[in-house]
Amino acid sequence: MAGSLPLTKYHRIYLVLKQQLEEGLHAQGLPPELELARQFGVGRVTVRYALKQLADEGLIIRTAGRGTRPTSRAEQVEKGRAVSSSDHPSMRLGGLLGNIVQMSRSTSIKVLEWRLIPASDTLAQALQIPVGTQVRKLVRTRSTSDGPVSFITSYFPADLVRGFSRADVARNPILELLETSGVELGRARQTVSAKQADATVAAELDVTIGAALLSVRRLVFDAHNRPVQFLHGLYRPDRYEYQMELSQVGAIEAHVVPTEIAP
Repeated sequence: MAGSLPLTKYHRIYLVLKQQLEEGLHAQGLPPELELARQFGVGRVTVRYALKQLADEGLIIRTAGRGTRPTSRAEQVEKGRAVSSSDHPSMRLGGLLGNIVQMSRSTSIKVLEWRLIPASDTLAQALQIPVGTQVRKLVRTRSTSDGPVSFITSYFPADLVRGFSRADVARNPILELLETSGVELGRARQTVSAKQADATVAAELDVTIGAALLSVRRLVFDAHNRPVQFLHGLYRPDRYEYQMELSQVGAIEAHVVPTEIAP
């Protein structure tokens, strides 16, 4: 497959469209294949393959003669893609919060995006707000002396971060900013998996396109069970590791640490 299809181009288109779907930019339907091909400067076969992957993942529905539209939350649940909050164990922040903040202090930050966007169905569901409500999108990379470590995209209810500037989020751990603004952090729900680097992420993390990355999705709640941050982080596995210790009684102690690179 990789030898007959322009994997780099199709994978980039797939990831761009997936992000746009999550942000609700195609709520009324995706452009036709020919228009997408012109937008991305590729052939229709490449666009078609990217759309097929989105359809296979249950993110879009393609209907002959009626075009392509995003799936609704109900359709995703029916297909088994969406996961309810009761399906994943939650973990309390406690020491994990302190560890994340401590690790953040040992890295340098580059802010790529800090802007307001309307909440898509996915973001509204995660943050428990009405669709279309403004949320703040933050995209940052983090680096150590060895080089880039992570590419992190976060979303926040706009009212919680109204007093933060681009300079604030470039200098300080975001969870610490939330705490100092009066947010009492409570717990988090997290999923760890793997993803391939697209062209944008590969350039920022200094890896090859398609390189395997550690993917972390985290939903952080305050002490009153209100979602305050929805995060998707991509990490270089050679510079980052996630440690978890499980006791016999079920307590969880989790740590995230940058991995030291051998000289």
